[in-house]
Amino acid sequence: MRFSVNIPNFGDFADPRNVATVASAAEQAGWDGLFVWDHVLHRYHQGRPFADPWMLLTAAALATSRIRLGTLLTPVPRYRPQQLARQVATLDHLSGGRAIFAAGLGGPVEDEYGSFGDSTDPRILAERLDEGLELLRRLWSGEPVEHQGRHYAVRDVTLLPATVQRPGPPVWIGGFWPRRPPMRRAARWDGAAPLFETARHGQVPDVAHVRDLVAYVRKHRTAEAERPFEFVLGGATPPDATRAKDLIGPLYEAGATWWDERQLQTGPELDRLAPVLRRVEAGPPVL
Repeated sequence: MRFSVNIPNFGDFADPRNVATVASAAEQAGWDGLFVWDHVLHRYHQGRPFADPWMLLTAAALATSRIRLGTLLTPVPRYRPQQLARQVATLDHLSGGRAIFAAGLGGPVEDEYGSFGDSTDPRILAERLDEGLELLRRLWSGEPVEHQGRHYAVRDVTLLPATVQRPGPPVWIGGFWPRRPPMRRAARWDGAAPLFETARHGQVPDVAHVRDLVAYVRKHRTAEAERPFEFVLGGATPPDATRAKDLIGPLYEAGATWWDERQLQTGPELDRLAPVLRRVEAGPPVL
């Protein structure tokens, strides 16, 4: 099992220097990854400064040499695929092939899409997500791309350089369990990074629900896997190793391969550097 640190892209973490500090501390303390949120607008947290996640990850990449880096997660339908392909490929090169790409619809949908005059129709956003993911993988290849789809068109385009990782960075898909469509989508890619209707951001999910999810995704894994499939779970654990093991051990046995350390979304320490840094410096749980 591998362990990552999760931070929002607002509050104290809107400053790339603070993100670099957390990334460096995480690497020194033995964590395996750092993931940042990807929001342009979240009205629950409005009034706080926000930053572009790819700029934050650039600072993290320059401050580290080992840990994996990425967003958790990027709302693909909110981006132009060509712009997003460039950003991810640039991070993959800067980090020496350490980028992970987590994708989904994102949200809140009214905030992130509706506030800017974009569609909030889940069906349309899901179509753009699926078409965008397939197009990203092709654009990362460094080969000529021709594409005429329902939502995107590409005419004789080759984006160079290709990503360091081939055929591209691992793609993890997010969504709320027990909603089935996002996890069927995840089964076609490299990992599932679910939230749970019964355990929101920062809360440790129920083991029985994790078992159900793992079984469902494995049932829908039909393609020959190019890479190991990851089940990415998260929540807030205490720095005490024994207590953390009691929380995470059963989830590992249920199939989890990554633990993503998070603050409670509704808690006062979500976007504050000092408490997050204390938890990071205490090190990851030990199973």
